[in-house]
Amino acid sequence: MKLLGTTTSPYVRKTRVVLAEKKIDCEFVIDNGGPDGLGLAEHTPLCRIPVLLLDDGSSLFDSRVIVEYFDNLAPNNRLIPPPGRERTLIRRWEALCDGTLDAAVAAVMESRRPAGERSQGWIDRQRKVIDFALAACARDLGDQPWCHGTAITLADIALGSMLGYLVFRYPAIDWRTPHPNLAKHYDKLMQRPSFADTAPAAA
Repeated sequence: MKLLGTTTSPYVRKTRVVLAEKKIDCEFVIDNGGPDGLGLAEHTPLCRIPVLLLDDGSSLFDSRVIVEYFDNLAPNNRLIPPPGRERTLIRRWEALCDGTLDAAVAAVMESRRPAGERSQGWIDRQRKVIDFALAACARDLGDQPWCHGTAITLADIALGSMLGYLVFRYPAIDWRTPHPNLAKHYDKLMQRPSFADTAPAAA
């Protein structure tokens, strides 16, 4: 197997953390398909990373699909429960964190547009979404040691990947002060090799 992506994509990082937690051997290839992503069209019609190339020549894309494939590939350290309420709650965490990332990435991309073409209103809207989502994450985490249950799950991995992206791309956002429980949880996750070894350079 080969995982295509970059070291700065939070969606790719989520898949790499799952690989490490599951102790699955998979080659990681730095490839974003070029400036427009079209170089990935051979493997994914969406032209977005991450992409997983399987040994039979087929491919999987979208981080949510890839992490589920990895979790089913090895029975150890299950990160996603069987179908049922527990699974739904963990997938809800993942949706919340991925949605926060979508807003953060959209704001970053908009801020890179030429000044005359940039929409500050759009950026401000994404910032509000991020603030709402962080408050929801903090509320749902509460004082629990993990997002759900008694051990690390995909929920924690999704949360850590999202917070790490904010550290990397949005250092001006002070989420630690209003949400100390998120800060404590992120610091705990960063003690794990799976997170420490996949952190972007500035995270």
